Amino acid sequence: MAEDIDKLRRDIDAVDDELLKLLNRRAGLASRIGALKHGAPAYRPERETEILRRMADSNPGPLAAERVTAVFREVISACRGLEEAIRVIYLGPEGTFSEQAVRQHFGRAVEALPAASVDEAFRRCEARAVQFTVVPVENSTEGVVGRTLDLLLSTPLRICAEIELRVQQNLLAKGTLKELRRVYSHAQSLGQCDAWLAQHLPGVERVPLASNAEAAQRAAHEPATAAIAGEAAAERYGLTVLARSIEDTPNNTTRFLVLGELDPAPTGKDRTSLVLSAENKPGAVHALLTPLAEHRVSMTRIESRPARSRSALWEYVFFIDVEGHQKDAPVAKALAKLRTAAPFLKVLGSYPVAVR
Repeated sequence: MAEDIDKLRRDIDAVDDELLKLLNRRAGLASRIGALKHGAPAYRPERETEILRRMADSNPGPLAAERVTAVFREVISACRGLEEAIRVIYLGPEGTFSEQAVRQHFGRAVEALPAASVDEAFRRCEARAVQFTVVPVENSTEGVVGRTLDLLLSTPLRICAEIELRVQQNLLAKGTLKELRRVYSHAQSLGQCDAWLAQHLPGVERVPLASNAEAAQRAAHEPATAAIAGEAAAERYGLTVLARSIEDTPNNTTRFLVLGELDPAPTGKDRTSLVLSAENKPGAVHALLTPLAEHRVSMTRIESRPARSRSALWEYVFFIDVEGHQKDAPVAKALAKLRTAAPFLKVLGSYPVAVR
């Protein structure tokens, strides 16, 4: 038995040696490509997505596809870092799900900077203090993040990628469950755990804060308090996980957007986001959706938001996601018709559908 194990370990060492050579060979090829780009961005979301999809589709196992893509994300990240130092700002502080989303998408070879608010994350990217910002846009159980939609309406930044993050909510504290008098978290996280809190902590006050990480910071210093946050926050702020996965919906997922100044090329599996207004008259919204149906463009989401104008009381704009890239013929034809029909239309970006 011991001899068999020793032999298998030697085989693993040989494979590791070969992997090291191949990784460095890949890094060398990536560096040569970077030299030929003459200053073009190192981060190309369409190219990275195509690599991850190809690896997932051709994976023979026994590793699960998501494990394979996680490994290749880090390989891509390390090679990308040889071409360009990338800075990404996210809704902080450190330990938030937004930071987790940055790492899931960009890997470890980027500088991730926390922002105090979604507004600041937008402003600093618009000022080119960083190349990209990552912001939450919707949750599968709690719906859209209204402030992100409002800022998308006016920003010059464009959506260049999306991230889908499986969110596991945990109850974190210094003390015990019986001692708790107050629970801190982001409003959406409190909503995602409503049933669990009602059952296990019915008399405990729920206090919404700007972020889960801020909640963890407070729970680390205030007695008889807890936070709802991810495990990363527990490790960062020295808290104990009193209960794991307390979200009411088991497939709780948050969607994030990556914004910057890139326009990704089509990959064959893309999404286009736009915002438009409708005339204040019967049938106006139906008329706006007609071009999508005529050109067989599938709409995957529509959200209405109040128009942010003092002269537009009770008027709304509509945020729409459709399948396809704006350069795809059906989408391009539908957009051309929409531009003549809508009083206002802005394409927020076309980008690859997220790879989990």
